[in-house]
Amino acid sequence: MLDKSLVPQVVFEEDPRFVELYYKAWELAYQHIKTVPGLPVERYMDEACMPDRLWIWDTCFMVHFCKYAPQYFPGIQSLDNFYLPLHDGVATPCHIHHVDNPPLFAWVEYEYYRFTGDKSRIRRNLVEKQYLQKHYEFLENECRYFYDSPLSSTIALWQKTDVGYVWSGCPSGMDNTPRGRGSYHMILWVDALAQMALSANYISKLADEIGESGIAEEYRKKYVEKCELLNKYYYRESDGFYYDIGIKNHGFCDVMTPASFWVLLAEAAPEERAERLIKTILDPNKFGGMVPLPTVSRDDPDFVDDGGYWRGSVWLPTTYMTVKALEKYGEFDLASEVAFRTVKHMVETYENYLPHTIWECYSPTAALPAENGRNRVVRKDFCGWSALGPISLFIENVLGFHRADAVTGVLELHPRKSSGKYGVKNFKFGEVCCDVIVENDKVKCRSNAGFTLMIDQCEYQIGPGEQTVSFSR
Repeated sequence: MLDKSLVPQVVFEEDPRFVELYYKAWELAYQHIKTVPGLPVERYMDEACMPDRLWIWDTCFMVHFCKYAPQYFPGIQSLDNFYLPLHDGVATPCHIHHVDNPPLFAWVEYEYYRFTGDKSRIRRNLVEKQYLQKHYEFLENECRYFYDSPLSSTIALWQKTDVGYVWSGCPSGMDNTPRGRGSYHMILWVDALAQMALSANYISKLADEIGESGIAEEYRKKYVEKCELLNKYYYRESDGFYYDIGIKNHGFCDVMTPASFWVLLAEAAPEERAERLIKTILDPNKFGGMVPLPTVSRDDPDFVDDGGYWRGSVWLPTTYMTVKALEKYGEFDLASEVAFRTVKHMVETYENYLPHTIWECYSPTAALPAENGRNRVVRKDFCGWSALGPISLFIENVLGFHRADAVTGVLELHPRKSSGKYGVKNFKFGEVCCDVIVENDKVKCRSNAGFTLMIDQCEYQIGPGEQTVSFSR
């Protein structure tokens, strides 16, 4: 059983069911800490899918909740089970399933560093071992030849072209997506290019943190080049959306999915284009409706009411990514609303469907787990990345603590209009361990060290001990 004192304690009088699901997610995640002798990091976070395989993007997303208790949940450490086999040739007993999974390492390493203040991995990853650059260049130059390696249980399908990347459903993570309408090798994937832009951007940011100006400038240039391609080829002005495009004629592929929101996370969209893209999240015929962000637009002919796996299901990694993307453009109210409705949907499914657990993905039309496209319910006990909802989205966007920066000593709160107390105790970022409880327009704080509490851009200096601050909305 999980010792609840190991994780932040949450308060949410508005709906205590959220608190129950929060601890359920931690308990399930705790059960998925696995030990496999012979792995570079033997104690690691298992994705809750197959015991002999590791997934890059599952593991990367799990780091985003493991960071709240990094001394107990080996999230960031688990990334070494990819770095060392792929880029140092270290033997491993577990297959890396899809070596061309989304390249999220740099983004995750940066966010972990800002939250914990732990700079120890940056120099190793960028200077001593160059894992982040090696992985970027692997996808730029080598991946399509990575067919027969004993490391991988699948063939890499990623190929670079002058204006983007050929990919496919399973390596992208969106297994049976209708993107391309069956043209398996005939489209350039908008998320692939956006994720490479994201990777270059965060390699540059990490290099800045350790004064490696040469690396920073090199990858800042690559970032700009990827952004220019996204805006030149992938955006259709007539409806304000970024699409996959055809390989030969670069025509737009008319399938709307949340994959396009990777462009926002990469901060590649100019403000006016971002505004138009974001409107689709509000549209009940697109990505709005009962629960936000189904994995294909609700008016698409391939949308399936039961979810059909990646044909309408609500998946926590794409929802979490989109919420973080909304923050990049200052859309904190919408981020909070999307998070609240998503976690509420998970709560209602937990209450109303047996067994009472957390699922791989969710129906977009009813409080049910999704079906997997083969008339079967998806995997249960999936924490795994589905813990992003009850833990990360709950803390960051329902409770509103959307940024904790150990490097600058800043905790940012976007307060919600709530009928009761809400907040978090035993909340650790860097050297700070604090309780922050909000009631009406007052915040009660207890901390072991000083930090800056920012409430919608207003700064309050919190010292060691107890104090109460008042704020206006």
